[in-house]
Amino acid sequence: MDNISEEDQLDRRLRDAAPYIDDDGFTARVLQQLPAPRHARRSLRGAILLGVTLLASVLAYVISDGGRFLVVAVARLTTLPAFWLLALAFCSGILVMAGGLVAAVSKTRELQS
Repeated sequence: MDNISEEDQLDRRLRDAAPYIDDDGFTARVLQQLPAPRHARRSLRGAILLGVTLLASVLAYVISDGGRFLVVAVARLTTLPAFWLLALAFCSGILVMAGGLVAAVSKTRELQS
């Protein structure tokens, strides 16, 4: 704990001692020579993904005889005992949580590199 407070004091002293180091315009020249930031077209990508998803959903609904498989699946679920429904809900929650955890770790690694 003392080590952290010593580092904070040292950091504060260094900032107070030299608030600005004159570089004779070097930083400004370097910033002027950098290329302009590129703006990604994320909205177009999102619209394409949404459109393809909707098209695939409609196609799956039409091919599956108007969603009849959903009615059959729900009818089968209603005949299950309560314990199996609870186990199914628990396992589904674990799978969704694991997927979110993998996505979060992946995003964190992407941001760190």
